[in-house]
Amino acid sequence: MSGDGEVTRERLRRWRLVLGGPADEALGRAEGRDGAMDAALAALYDAGEGGADGRPARRSAGLGGSAPKVARWLGDIREYFPGTVVQVMQADAIERLDLTRLLLEPEMLTAVEPDIHLVGTLLSLNRVMPDATREAARQVVRTVVEELERRIAQQTRAAVTGALNRAARISRPRHADIDWDRTIRANLKHYLAEHRTVIPERLVGYGRRSTAVQRDVVLCVDQSGSMAASVVFSGVFAAVLASLRSLRTSLVVFDTAVVDLTDQLADPVEVLFGTQLGGGTDINRAIAYSQKLITRPRDSIFVLISDLYEGGVREEMLRRVAEMTAAGVQVVVLLALSDEGAPAYDHENAAALAALGVPAFACTPDVFPDLMAAAIERRDLRAFAERATAAGG
Repeated sequence: MSGDGEVTRERLRRWRLVLGGPADEALGRAEGRDGAMDAALAALYDAGEGGADGRPARRSAGLGGSAPKVARWLGDIREYFPGTVVQVMQADAIERLDLTRLLLEPEMLTAVEPDIHLVGTLLSLNRVMPDATREAARQVVRTVVEELERRIAQQTRAAVTGALNRAARISRPRHADIDWDRTIRANLKHYLAEHRTVIPERLVGYGRRSTAVQRDVVLCVDQSGSMAASVVFSGVFAAVLASLRSLRTSLVVFDTAVVDLTDQLADPVEVLFGTQLGGGTDINRAIAYSQKLITRPRDSIFVLISDLYEGGVREEMLRRVAEMTAAGVQVVVLLALSDEGAPAYDHENAAALAALGVPAFACTPDVFPDLMAAAIERRDLRAFAERATAAGG
C-alpha cells in the first residue's frame, strides 16, 4: 500500500503545480522547491480575467517589465525544469508577456536557454539590435548553430558524397570501389548452380572521389516571418554543403528583395545575421535571380524553401519553374525545413507546382540529407515526397 500512497502523493503534487494557487485549499500549499517552481509558473501563466480598463490583469507574481526580474526568472526555470520545457516557457513568455524588447538587453541573453526559436526571434530583431547586445546575441546564435552542425553535418556529408559516388559509377573499378550489390544483379545470368555462385563478367563500381565540381546547388530561402526555423536550418545546411568541394553551393534569401549570401557560407552565423526575417514575399523575383546562377542545368539542383504565398507575379513564377525543369534542373520545393511540419501555405500554388511535376512538401532536417541524395541521383522526388509526407503525418 505504501507504493500506492507514493503514487497518489506524486499525482496530487503534479496536479497542484498544474492548477496553481487556487488549488491550495484542496491540495495544499506548494513548499520548498515545489514552491519555487509554482512561483515561476505563476509569473508566466497566472493572469486575471481583466481589470477595470478591460485589459488582462496580472498578479503581483508576474514578470512585469523589469529586465533584472525577467533575467532571474529565466535562470529559475533553467534550474527547475528540463530543457524542452524551458524552451516552451521561453517561447510562451515572449508571446504572452511581450518580452521581445527585453531580449535586446545583454543580461537577458546570458540568462536564456539557446534554442532555434530564440534564434529566430533574435534574427527578427537584427536590424534594431543595439551594438551592446549584438555580441551576446551572436553567442546565442553560435551555440545553436554549433549544436545543429553536430546533429546534421556528418549525415549530410555521408549522404551527399555517397550519392555523388553512385552517380559516377565506372565499369572497371578497383576492388575497394566495387558495388557488389549492383555487380551481382548485373551478372545473375552467369549464375552457376552447381557451384552456387555468380561469375561476374562485368563489374559495377563507384567512381573514384574527384575534386571536380559535380553538382551545382542553389538554395533559395523565403525569409518571411513564418519561415524563421527554416531559415536557420537552411543556413546551417548551406554551410555544410558548401564545405564539400564536389558541390558548388549558392544561398539566396528573399522577401521582396533578394540577397545572395554565398560569399558568407564559410561561417553560418554570418549567414544568419545576413538575413532579415519578416516583410513581404516575391518568389518570382528570387527565382529569376537564381536562374542566373544556373549555368549547367542537367547538373544543377534548385531548392526553393517557401510557404508559397506569392506577392509577386504568380504566372511568371510558375513559368520560370517550368523552364528550369524543362532544361533538366532538378527542382525541389519545400514548404518548411524544420521539425515542426508544414506551416500554413498556399495550396493553389502547391497544386500548380505539382502539376509541373514538382511536389511541394515539408521536410525535417533529419530527412534533408537523403532528399539531397535523391536529387543528386535524379530519383523520382514525387515518390520521395509521398514517403516524407506519410512519415510526418
